[in-house]
Amino acid sequence: MSSTPCCASPPLRAARPTAHDPTDARRHWADAAIVVVDASAAERCARAALPRRDGIALVTAANPPPHVWRLGLVVGAGSIVELPEGELWLVTAFTEATENAGPPGAVLAVVGGCGGAGASALAAATALRAARDGTRTLLLDCDPLGGGLDLMLGAEDVLGVRWPELSVVDGRIPAAALHEALPAMGDRGLSLLSCDRIGPGPTAGALRVVVEAGRRAGDIVVCDVPRQPGDAAAVVLSAADLTVLVVPADVRACAAAARVAADLTTRSPAVGLVVRGPSPGGLTPVEIARALDVPLLASMRPQHDLDRRLERGQPPADRGPLADTAATLLTELRDRSRLSRTGRSS
Repeated sequence: MSSTPCCASPPLRAARPTAHDPTDARRHWADAAIVVVDASAAERCARAALPRRDGIALVTAANPPPHVWRLGLVVGAGSIVELPEGELWLVTAFTEATENAGPPGAVLAVVGGCGGAGASALAAATALRAARDGTRTLLLDCDPLGGGLDLMLGAEDVLGVRWPELSVVDGRIPAAALHEALPAMGDRGLSLLSCDRIGPGPTAGALRVVVEAGRRAGDIVVCDVPRQPGDAAAVVLSAADLTVLVVPADVRACAAAARVAADLTTRSPAVGLVVRGPSPGGLTPVEIARALDVPLLASMRPQHDLDRRLERGQPPADRGPLADTAATLLTELRDRSRLSRTGRSS
């Protein structure tokens, strides 16, 4: 690191404005979210009598001499970061500085009550709708046995990282870097992290890091979650502001969904139901919701062109029953996310 103070302030303007002398640094000193200095820069800042403030980090080589610790006290450094051991701390500090400026995002989990329920299509449609509404969005494929959301959306040849290539176990990653590495679905601010046809699916640790990166940056995070319980699925369900159970309106699907619903209500703080028609035996959405003991969020009519579009690798249409249901879920998600933030702050 150069012997110059570095002021980092939100948003990404703050990531790296570099000051070459204390006079230059004074312009950013008060409003920067974090200030990083080495020993030489700290000496000059102290001589310039820059005002005391929080969020100063003094970086140094390992085992610094006593005068470096004294400099930290003089300049008001809250942290003395010894490199290279302190690299992870420094990355985390920059991540927080650049991504904590606005309100947190919201996490939606979508789970099928049985095979072929249409959960993946609904997850994709909801993510597409969120991006069209102007919110940066992450679509996470959490089902390694699902064949890959990239294949369903016709993005299997789009360059970008899939779960087997994402080597993250713990810590934090900047959401901006994550979006840069992932396949982009058009130019609407939607990034896809898909399972592949070969290789492992997401681990619990990797899912935790990715979900929290999106939430921290204010993204909408939509997760296509397998109905079989597991450690990775449990991470998403516990983090979700809203979990949606998708159930076709027939007797066998409802019987299968009963066990899934019972499991979800123990793992997720808020569970809602989407019933997908048609109903060959006349079961109504209200009856299904009552039988599963899950609040009904929406009932969805059949969409005649959906299977054909997905078979051709085309995203779900912008209009129709699926898009309408996606809009309903996003409204519910945002309402629940605001309530959750209010509860945490009170």
